[in-house]
Amino acid sequence: MTNNVLLETHTLPPFKAIKASQVVEAVQTLTQNNNAALESQLSELDSPESISWQSLAEALEQREDQLSQAWSPVSHLNLVCNSNELRDAHEQALALLSPYYTGMGQNKKLMQAWQALKTSSEANSYSQAQLTTIEHALRDFHLSGIDLESEQQQLFADNQAKLSQLSSQFSNHVLDATQGWHYHCDDESELAGLPDSIIAAAKAAATKKELDGWVLTLDGPVYVAVMTFADKRELRQAFYQAYNTRASDQGPNANKWDNNPLIEETLQLRHEQAQLLSFNNFAELSLATKMAQSPDQVCEFLRDIANKAKPAALEDLQELTQWVSANYQKKTLKPWDIGYYSEKLRQAKYDVSQEEIRQYFTLPKVLQGLFQVASKLYNIDVIERSEEVELWHEDARYFDIEKDGQKIAAFYLDLYAREGKRGGAWMDVCRTRRQTANGLQLPVAYLVCNFNPASAEQPALLSHSDVTTLFHEFGHGLHHMLTQMDLASVSGIAGVEWDAVELPSQLMENWCWQAPVLKELSAHVDTGEALSDELIEKMIAAKNFQSGLFLVRQVEFALFDMELHRHFSSDNYQGVQACLDQIRKEVAVIQVPEWNRFQCGFSHIFAGGYSAGYYSYLWAEVLSADVFSAFEEKGLFDQETGQRFLQCILSQGGSQSAATLFKNFRGRDVSPEAFLRHKGIAN
Repeated sequence: MTNNVLLETHTLPPFKAIKASQVVEAVQTLTQNNNAALESQLSELDSPESISWQSLAEALEQREDQLSQAWSPVSHLNLVCNSNELRDAHEQALALLSPYYTGMGQNKKLMQAWQALKTSSEANSYSQAQLTTIEHALRDFHLSGIDLESEQQQLFADNQAKLSQLSSQFSNHVLDATQGWHYHCDDESELAGLPDSIIAAAKAAATKKELDGWVLTLDGPVYVAVMTFADKRELRQAFYQAYNTRASDQGPNANKWDNNPLIEETLQLRHEQAQLLSFNNFAELSLATKMAQSPDQVCEFLRDIANKAKPAALEDLQELTQWVSANYQKKTLKPWDIGYYSEKLRQAKYDVSQEEIRQYFTLPKVLQGLFQVASKLYNIDVIERSEEVELWHEDARYFDIEKDGQKIAAFYLDLYAREGKRGGAWMDVCRTRRQTANGLQLPVAYLVCNFNPASAEQPALLSHSDVTTLFHEFGHGLHHMLTQMDLASVSGIAGVEWDAVELPSQLMENWCWQAPVLKELSAHVDTGEALSDELIEKMIAAKNFQSGLFLVRQVEFALFDMELHRHFSSDNYQGVQACLDQIRKEVAVIQVPEWNRFQCGFSHIFAGGYSAGYYSYLWAEVLSADVFSAFEEKGLFDQETGQRFLQCILSQGGSQSAATLFKNFRGRDVSPEAFLRHKGIAN
């Protein structure tokens, strides 16, 4: 055996020592060893009396954690430091992991052992976390095809392996398409209206490509800035077209990284998997592990929001159109005009601009304020230890979380957009809290965003939207890190229904809109002054500016996702584009060009775990708004309310259903009243 750091035990990943050449060997070795150990373990569990929590569950958890410790940093590096070598190794390893997990899920002896554990006399003394772990394990066996005949089981396994490969390919195509286009100009006047920070970054990007002038990329912060601030309409149109045709058969790189065939194959395989498991469609299969009970219930929920939001969205668009006509003499607005003129209207209506606000949100001050909010709510301290651990990039940082002077968790932070890094923002698991033979393993999280980086002259400046994104991801991190569960299967976000997993993250966003918190988060980049009361009042007044437009867009995405997965291959199904067009006709108020291929970059549902589940954002926001209303009633930093939320929800992980945990905290079932009120829409 060669020296392979991925086969060693480490408290934290040794990022600098990890090589792409080690990945396949490590995964192959660990999966083979685990399979052999499982076979040996099951041969020893030859009677109901020999089966106990220790003899079954603890050994399984230990082996899975060992595999996770090798795979987690590899999966993370593939997202934040992508290279051709690592990408190839990652895909080869996925081809090993998929049959491994499918095989585990289809192991009848293993399922029988779990069933014996459930009916054992020992089970009478199990904790709720243990009982839920058993319940989830038995459910997941059935969802892995254990009830199928051998030929169908093999088909199910083959489909799972192919779906894993397609997901990775889809994500890689989006990354390649994003980085495969840029806008180069020699005349700075073409960049009129753009923030100085974006222009400076464009100059640096040109230098990096050994070009004169300026280079604007499709990275998230740049794209948003162009669509919001660029005075040159042709520039906005070029960016809109390049971004909304990424990885498709349209646009400047048509057919180069086309995801359309991958989408079709993914949908077909998902439908086959659902039918093999006796579900009518993949939407039903997806909801088998979620709070929502049926696709009908989800679609009714979404259409109810649409019915309330669409009149507001039409008013938003009419107001914008009339204002632009009166002030700019433009009778029609194209999609690449909406963001630009909306920002002009926002400034005119509320006398506040996003770029003006950005000058107050320096990253160091925002981080300090974020940590203070968490400290006040949950009595924790966040302490940077970046120099003491190994990191994957100079942008990355590391922090410990302490409570009463004791370390309870940690997290990595990687906040800037760069080449080789997937766009968007996310939290992922590095280490899971669990009890081991050597004591308690503490939870560690990865928190990743894609903000415009700092320059030599000034720190990174965040838009208020960036601030809420950072709070959102930290909320996910708190869910993972403040858990008190010691079983990996229900620790942190593990075992939490997917349509409730956004509750803690969306909850944290609410503090970004509170005047006292905005004071703590802000310090002008030049003067150091906090936001004035006047500016804060304007920001809050503008909070629900065009909220109708935002909501119908979210409903559009969610309904497209759910209707696509429940009608695929039915008599009602006419194709992906036709499905999206029909949803847009029903709920959208902004008409997009025929060549728009949004779906080809919709990584959430084709490469990100939200398939037939994108509605979760709105579903969980109803939950989080109701939770926040408890703080509104008692006080933003009311200690008793903060501790109850910590004890009833954050610390409980997936040990009980989200509906039960919510009711434990709120004392009643969820109400949509706070959600609609926060959005400025009448109930």
